[in-house]
Amino acid sequence: MSDNQLRVVWIYPDLLSTYGDQGNVLVVERRARQRGLDVARLDVRSDQPIPTSGDIYLIGGGEDRPQRLAAERLRRDGGLHRAVGNGAIVFSVCAGYQILGHEFINDLGQREPGLGLLDVVSVRGEGARCVGDVLGDVNPQLGLPPLTGFENHQGVTHLGPAARPLAQVRFGNGNGTGDGTEGAFNETVFGTYMHGPVLARNPQIADLLLKLALDVNALPPTDDRWYEALRSERIAAAQQAA
Repeated sequence: MSDNQLRVVWIYPDLLSTYGDQGNVLVVERRARQRGLDVARLDVRSDQPIPTSGDIYLIGGGEDRPQRLAAERLRRDGGLHRAVGNGAIVFSVCAGYQILGHEFINDLGQREPGLGLLDVVSVRGEGARCVGDVLGDVNPQLGLPPLTGFENHQGVTHLGPAARPLAQVRFGNGNGTGDGTEGAFNETVFGTYMHGPVLARNPQIADLLLKLALDVNALPPTDDRWYEALRSERIAAAQQAA
Protein backbone atom coordinates (compact mmCIF):
# COMPACT_ATOMS: atom_id res chain seq x y z
CA MET A 1 0.00 0.00 0.00
CA SER A 2 0.96 3.62 -0.50
CA ASP A 3 -0.76 6.74 0.80
CA ASN A 4 -3.00 4.43 2.90
CA GLN A 5 -4.82 3.26 -0.23
CA LEU A 6 -5.35 -0.39 -1.12
CA ARG A 7 -5.03 -0.96 -4.86
CA VAL A 8 -7.13 -3.84 -6.19
CA VAL A 9 -6.70 -4.89 -9.83
CA TRP A 10 -9.25 -7.01 -11.75
CA ILE A 11 -7.45 -8.53 -14.73
CA TYR A 12 -9.14 -8.82 -18.14
CA PRO A 13 -12.85 -8.73 -17.29
CA ASP A 14 -13.52 -8.76 -21.04
CA LEU A 15 -11.91 -12.21 -21.41
CA LEU A 16 -11.95 -13.89 -17.98
CA SER A 17 -15.26 -13.16 -16.30
CA THR A 18 -17.50 -15.91 -17.64
CA TYR A 19 -18.61 -17.61 -14.44
CA GLY A 20 -19.42 -14.74 -12.10
CA ASP A 21 -15.88 -14.52 -10.74
CA GLN A 22 -16.08 -10.73 -10.83
CA GLY A 23 -17.85 -11.23 -7.52
CA ASN A 24 -14.44 -11.95 -6.01
CA VAL A 25 -13.19 -8.42 -6.59
CA LEU A 26 -16.46 -7.03 -5.19
CA VAL A 27 -15.99 -9.06 -2.01
CA VAL A 28 -12.37 -7.97 -1.55
CA GLU A 29 -13.32 -4.35 -2.14
CA ARG A 30 -16.28 -4.48 0.27
CA ARG A 31 -14.41 -6.25 3.06
CA ALA A 32 -11.58 -3.74 2.81
CA ARG A 33 -13.99 -0.81 2.99
CA GLN A 34 -15.74 -2.37 6.00
CA ARG A 35 -12.38 -2.09 7.78
CA GLY A 36 -12.15 1.60 6.94
CA LEU A 37 -9.62 1.18 4.13
CA ASP A 38 -9.55 3.49 1.14
CA VAL A 39 -9.77 1.23 -1.92
CA ALA A 40 -8.78 2.08 -5.46
CA ARG A 41 -10.17 -0.55 -7.84
CA LEU A 42 -8.88 -0.82 -11.39
CA ASP A 43 -10.51 -3.04 -14.02
CA VAL A 44 -7.87 -3.71 -16.69
CA ARG A 45 -9.12 -4.81 -20.09
CA SER A 46 -7.05 -7.02 -22.34
CA ASP A 47 -6.00 -4.10 -24.56
CA GLN A 48 -4.58 -2.20 -21.58
CA PRO A 49 -1.24 -2.62 -19.78
CA ILE A 50 -1.18 -4.36 -16.40
CA PRO A 51 -0.18 -1.85 -13.72
CA THR A 52 2.72 -2.95 -11.55
CA SER A 53 1.80 -0.98 -8.43
CA GLY A 54 -1.29 -2.95 -7.35
CA ASP A 55 -1.59 -4.68 -3.98
CA ILE A 56 -4.07 -7.46 -4.87
CA TYR A 57 -4.66 -8.85 -8.38
CA LEU A 58 -7.65 -11.06 -9.20
CA ILE A 59 -8.14 -13.24 -12.29
CA GLY A 60 -11.31 -15.15 -13.15
CA GLY A 61 -12.36 -18.05 -15.33
CA GLY A 62 -13.18 -18.09 -19.01
CA GLU A 63 -13.65 -20.19 -22.10
CA ASP A 64 -10.75 -21.86 -23.92
CA ARG A 65 -10.06 -19.28 -26.63
CA PRO A 66 -10.24 -16.23 -24.32
CA GLN A 67 -7.94 -18.12 -21.95
CA ARG A 68 -5.34 -18.50 -24.71
CA LEU A 69 -5.65 -14.83 -25.68
CA ALA A 70 -5.30 -13.79 -22.03
CA ALA A 71 -2.19 -15.92 -21.57
CA GLU A 72 -0.59 -14.51 -24.71
CA ARG A 73 -1.25 -10.93 -23.67
CA LEU A 74 -0.14 -11.43 -20.07
CA ARG A 75 3.12 -13.02 -21.22
CA ARG A 76 3.74 -10.21 -23.68
CA ASP A 77 2.83 -7.52 -21.14
CA GLY A 78 4.98 -8.74 -18.25
CA GLY A 79 3.30 -6.43 -15.76
CA LEU A 80 1.91 -9.16 -13.52
CA HIS A 81 5.37 -10.71 -13.17
CA ARG A 82 6.78 -7.36 -12.13
CA ALA A 83 3.92 -6.80 -9.68
CA VAL A 84 4.55 -10.17 -8.01
CA GLY A 85 8.23 -9.25 -7.86
CA ASN A 86 7.15 -6.11 -6.00
CA GLY A 87 5.30 -8.25 -3.43
CA ALA A 88 1.75 -8.12 -4.84
CA ILE A 89 -0.82 -10.79 -3.94
CA VAL A 90 -2.55 -12.72 -6.75
CA PHE A 91 -5.76 -14.76 -6.53
CA SER A 92 -6.87 -16.72 -9.59
CA VAL A 93 -9.78 -18.98 -10.53
CA CYS A 94 -10.09 -21.83 -13.07
CA ALA A 95 -8.72 -20.57 -16.41
CA GLY A 96 -6.81 -17.90 -14.50
CA TYR A 97 -5.38 -20.59 -12.22
CA GLN A 98 -4.12 -22.56 -15.21
CA ILE A 99 -2.60 -19.43 -16.78
CA LEU A 100 -0.50 -18.82 -13.68
CA GLY A 101 1.11 -22.25 -14.02
CA HIS A 102 3.89 -23.36 -16.35
CA GLU A 103 1.59 -24.53 -19.14
CA PHE A 104 -1.93 -25.67 -20.04
CA ILE A 105 -3.72 -27.11 -23.07
CA ASN A 106 -5.28 -24.39 -25.20
CA ASP A 107 -8.33 -24.39 -27.47
CA LEU A 108 -6.19 -25.66 -30.36
CA GLY A 109 -5.19 -28.75 -28.40
CA GLN A 110 -1.64 -27.43 -28.03
CA ARG A 111 0.50 -26.83 -24.97
CA GLU A 112 0.30 -23.14 -24.14
CA PRO A 113 2.98 -21.52 -21.95
CA GLY A 114 1.70 -20.00 -18.76
CA LEU A 115 3.27 -17.33 -16.58
CA GLY A 116 5.14 -19.69 -14.25
CA LEU A 117 3.95 -17.87 -11.13
CA LEU A 118 2.67 -21.15 -9.68
CA ASP A 119 4.55 -24.45 -9.89
CA VAL A 120 1.70 -26.31 -11.61
CA VAL A 121 1.05 -27.86 -15.02
CA SER A 122 -2.47 -28.34 -16.41
CA VAL A 123 -3.63 -30.89 -18.96
CA ARG A 124 -7.06 -31.81 -20.29
CA GLY A 125 -8.86 -34.59 -18.48
CA GLU A 126 -10.12 -37.60 -20.40
CA GLY A 127 -13.04 -38.47 -18.17
CA ALA A 128 -16.30 -36.72 -17.37
CA ARG A 129 -16.27 -32.98 -16.82
CA CYS A 130 -15.89 -31.94 -13.18
CA VAL A 131 -19.11 -30.13 -12.30
CA GLY A 132 -20.79 -29.59 -8.95
CA ASP A 133 -20.46 -28.35 -5.41
CA VAL A 134 -17.19 -29.00 -3.61
CA LEU A 135 -16.33 -29.11 0.07
CA GLY A 136 -12.75 -29.33 1.27
CA ASP A 137 -10.42 -28.72 4.19
CA VAL A 138 -8.10 -25.78 3.63
CA ASN A 139 -4.37 -26.35 4.05
CA PRO A 140 -3.69 -26.14 7.82
CA GLN A 141 -0.85 -23.70 7.18
CA LEU A 142 -3.46 -21.08 6.27
CA GLY A 143 -5.60 -21.56 9.39
CA LEU A 144 -8.93 -21.17 7.59
CA PRO A 145 -12.31 -22.95 7.84
CA PRO A 146 -13.49 -25.47 5.20
CA LEU A 147 -13.56 -24.42 1.56
CA THR A 148 -16.87 -24.39 -0.31
CA GLY A 149 -17.23 -23.73 -4.01
CA PHE A 150 -18.60 -24.85 -7.37
CA GLU A 151 -16.35 -26.50 -9.92
CA ASN A 152 -16.92 -26.59 -13.68
CA HIS A 153 -13.82 -27.68 -15.57
CA GLN A 154 -12.24 -30.36 -17.73
CA GLY A 155 -8.72 -29.57 -16.60
CA VAL A 156 -6.36 -31.70 -14.54
CA THR A 157 -3.71 -29.72 -12.68
CA HIS A 158 -0.55 -31.34 -11.31
CA LEU A 159 1.36 -29.59 -8.54
CA GLY A 160 5.14 -29.31 -8.56
CA PRO A 161 7.34 -29.29 -5.45
CA ALA A 162 7.17 -25.51 -5.01
CA ALA A 163 3.34 -25.47 -4.87
CA ARG A 164 1.19 -26.45 -1.92
CA PRO A 165 -2.43 -27.60 -2.30
CA LEU A 166 -4.95 -24.98 -1.23
CA ALA A 167 -7.29 -27.65 0.14
CA GLN A 168 -8.03 -31.37 0.39
CA VAL A 169 -11.52 -32.16 -0.88
CA ARG A 170 -14.10 -34.16 1.04
CA PHE A 171 -16.57 -34.01 -1.86
CA GLY A 172 -15.77 -33.09 -5.45
CA ASN A 173 -12.80 -33.42 -7.78
CA GLY A 174 -10.62 -30.39 -7.14
CA ASN A 175 -7.47 -30.54 -9.26
CA GLY A 176 -8.74 -33.69 -10.96
CA THR A 177 -5.59 -35.71 -10.28
CA GLY A 178 -7.32 -38.26 -8.04
CA ASP A 179 -5.26 -37.31 -4.98
CA GLY A 180 -7.99 -35.09 -3.50
CA THR A 181 -6.04 -31.86 -3.79
CA GLU A 182 -7.74 -28.59 -4.78
CA GLY A 183 -5.99 -25.48 -5.96
CA ALA A 184 -2.44 -24.41 -5.19
CA PHE A 185 -0.55 -21.59 -3.53
CA ASN A 186 2.86 -20.25 -2.66
CA GLU A 187 3.76 -17.27 -0.53
CA THR A 188 1.87 -14.64 -2.55
CA VAL A 189 0.05 -16.42 -5.42
CA PHE A 190 -3.13 -18.48 -5.07
CA GLY A 191 -5.13 -20.56 -7.53
CA THR A 192 -8.35 -22.57 -7.32
CA TYR A 193 -10.93 -24.19 -9.57
CA MET A 194 -13.73 -22.95 -7.29
CA HIS A 195 -16.40 -20.57 -8.54
CA GLY A 196 -19.31 -19.38 -6.46
CA PRO A 197 -17.93 -16.70 -6.48
CA VAL A 198 -15.48 -18.41 -4.17
CA LEU A 199 -14.68 -15.37 -2.01
CA ALA A 200 -18.37 -14.78 -1.28
CA ARG A 201 -18.58 -18.37 -0.06
CA ASN A 202 -15.25 -18.10 1.76
CA PRO A 203 -14.78 -14.54 3.04
CA GLN A 204 -11.93 -15.69 5.26
CA ILE A 205 -9.86 -16.21 2.12
CA ALA A 206 -10.60 -12.64 1.07
CA ASP A 207 -9.45 -11.51 4.51
CA LEU A 208 -6.28 -13.57 4.13
CA LEU A 209 -5.50 -11.70 0.91
CA LEU A 210 -6.06 -8.41 2.71
CA LYS A 211 -3.81 -9.40 5.61
CA LEU A 212 -1.04 -10.43 3.25
CA ALA A 213 -1.34 -7.21 1.28
CA LEU A 214 -1.39 -5.10 4.44
CA ASP A 215 1.29 -7.23 6.15
CA VAL A 216 -0.79 -7.63 9.31
CA ASN A 217 -1.75 -10.66 11.39
CA ALA A 218 -5.35 -9.67 12.08
CA LEU A 219 -8.16 -7.43 10.82
CA PRO A 220 -10.95 -5.70 12.74
CA PRO A 221 -14.09 -7.88 12.95
CA THR A 222 -16.95 -7.34 10.53
CA ASP A 223 -20.53 -8.53 10.18
CA ASP A 224 -20.34 -11.97 8.55
CA ARG A 225 -23.94 -13.11 9.05
CA TRP A 226 -24.79 -12.98 5.34
CA TYR A 227 -21.63 -14.83 4.36
CA GLU A 228 -22.12 -17.48 7.02
CA ALA A 229 -25.72 -18.07 5.93
CA LEU A 230 -24.51 -18.61 2.36
CA ARG A 231 -21.69 -20.88 3.54
CA SER A 232 -24.02 -23.00 5.63
CA GLU A 233 -26.47 -23.37 2.74
CA ARG A 234 -23.81 -24.43 0.23
CA ILE A 235 -21.99 -26.76 2.64
CA ALA A 236 -25.28 -28.48 3.38
CA ALA A 237 -25.99 -28.75 -0.36
CA ALA A 238 -22.59 -30.34 -0.99
CA GLN A 239 -23.08 -32.85 1.80
CA GLN A 240 -26.55 -33.75 0.57
CA ALA A 241 -25.31 -34.24 -2.99
CA ALA A 242 -22.53 -36.53 -1.77
